[in-house]
Amino acid sequence: MAHTQSLSFLPRNGHSVPFVEVRQSLPSKVAAISPFSDQLMRFILHFRNADGSETDIEMALHEALANAVIHGNGENSGKRVYVECRCYMDGEVSITVRDEGRGFDSNAIPNPTFRENLGFTYGRGI
Repeated sequence: MAHTQSLSFLPRNGHSVPFVEVRQSLPSKVAAISPFSDQLMRFILHFRNADGSETDIEMALHEALANAVIHGNGENSGKRVYVECRCYMDGEVSITVRDEGRGFDSNAIPNPTFRENLGFTYGRGI
């Protein structure tokens, strides 16, 4: 499942906060999302103290991966989803999910926090 991995200890934004980074990719298959998410969460929890936000991180990760696989790459198994995860030693986590799709106009998506959109079961991963 892992495409490439690297560990870095570098300054961030001019500050000397070290971080550990992993870069991985997964195939654009829905079945790959949960195992990949579980693996990345184990990585995150290895370098970060549990503070109760783990469920939120995992949900956001899962939604971003699903968006990339389903909407970005159209479940085309010939395309990949690329993930970069940084765990900073001060507890911050940064996750970037990139797909090989065409992209979209985020202004054309209804705001999921508006009252009339609260019942939608989609659109929360944006």
